[in-house]
Amino acid sequence: MRFLLKGCRVKARKNRGSSDRSESTEDHLERIQELVDEKGYARVADIALSLGLSRSTVSNMVRRLAARGYVNYERYRGFTLTEDGKAVASHIRIRHKTLSEFLQLLGLSSGTVQEEVEAIEHHLKPETLQVLSRLVRFWKKNPRHLGVFLRSDEVFKE
Repeated sequence: MRFLLKGCRVKARKNRGSSDRSESTEDHLERIQELVDEKGYARVADIALSLGLSRSTVSNMVRRLAARGYVNYERYRGFTLTEDGKAVASHIRIRHKTLSEFLQLLGLSSGTVQEEVEAIEHHLKPETLQVLSRLVRFWKKNPRHLGVFLRSDEVFKE
């Protein structure tokens, strides 16, 4: 679904894995948690810089996140995540890590892994993520089976 906004085409960003969180919401929560882990707090300017957005865009999102109970926000000061915000950020981090590990195990380059994870992470259903997580754990415990899988394309080239 796309919307026309002042002559620009903007893709509607709805997350199929969660009925109430957009990709933008998740990107902001993920980055806030990373900043809090690095220096104990996050600031609008830091998030804007890392996500390539304007400060006003980030400020508006942070206010919305605070209204939804995800962020402890005080204007002109640093902010942190609430317990609910931490829970969502933790889920996002686990999903990101699982997808990264899965694609790395398949032998993709780090650049490709990073691009692909960003492209698909918001669109996975929880059931799909669970299966990928099980597969990653299985391949890590049984690297011989991963090797068989990676060599299997040679069998199918006939």
